[in-house]
Amino acid sequence: MDITTIIGLIVALAAMYLGIWGSGGAVPPFLDPPSFFIVVVGSLSSMIATYSIPEFVRSLKAFGLLFKNPAMDIKAIILKIIELSNVARKEGLLSLEEAASDLDDPFLKKGILLIVDGTDPDLVRGIMETELVSIENRHKKVIGFWEQLGLYGPSWGMIGTLLGLITALGNLDDVETLGPTMAMCFITTLYGSMQANIICQPAAGKLKGQNDTEMMIKEIMIEGLLSIQAGENPRVIEEKLKSFLAPSERTQEEATDEGGE
Repeated sequence: MDITTIIGLIVALAAMYLGIWGSGGAVPPFLDPPSFFIVVVGSLSSMIATYSIPEFVRSLKAFGLLFKNPAMDIKAIILKIIELSNVARKEGLLSLEEAASDLDDPFLKKGILLIVDGTDPDLVRGIMETELVSIENRHKKVIGFWEQLGLYGPSWGMIGTLLGLITALGNLDDVETLGPTMAMCFITTLYGSMQANIICQPAAGKLKGQNDTEMMIKEIMIEGLLSIQAGENPRVIEEKLKSFLAPSERTQEEATDEGGE
């Protein structure tokens, strides 16, 4: 479980609470169900008008990914590819078909089966990169959903504020309720900003990071598989794939290898 998302939400809410408490205010005046309804339901209604229902549902479900640690261990993938290259070097490319049955990653498994079938290397690269582009496009749609939802939040907050101001100006003769009414007008703007800056933009940022990592892993898989198909030495393949790692990570990996020897 990825606790950074939970920590971020807690710290943001705590900062707001401390700001209210430090200024001598109280929390209850900031809790207004009608304002919440205008911002959240209004924003979602705009998203429904923008996206198809399947895309809308899929993008909302993606919020759950923010609380999960995706199984994307780059070093483990490199080691797995090196292991496959050793098998292919000793027993031939056809032996990889049995090894593919134990793989959990469908992308890597698909690449291995293409190699085993004797597919031309350029065609293997073309097929794998086409699927890579398709995966990234799906991810970008989900990321764009959360970015767009973050833009709609403040807009609907302003709509709620304008509605409240119209109501307040229509009752100027009631001086006693004018102050509280004006204060409530701006709560929708606050909720819209909270939706954008505490939920939507952080969600889009984390999904972008996960997408970048996944794309890099799949690029490593493509390069590794094509190197195996070309019959390159496992040590050469290892050095090639390590170029995807940051220099500090390469140093740690080399130190671990030397310690193991």
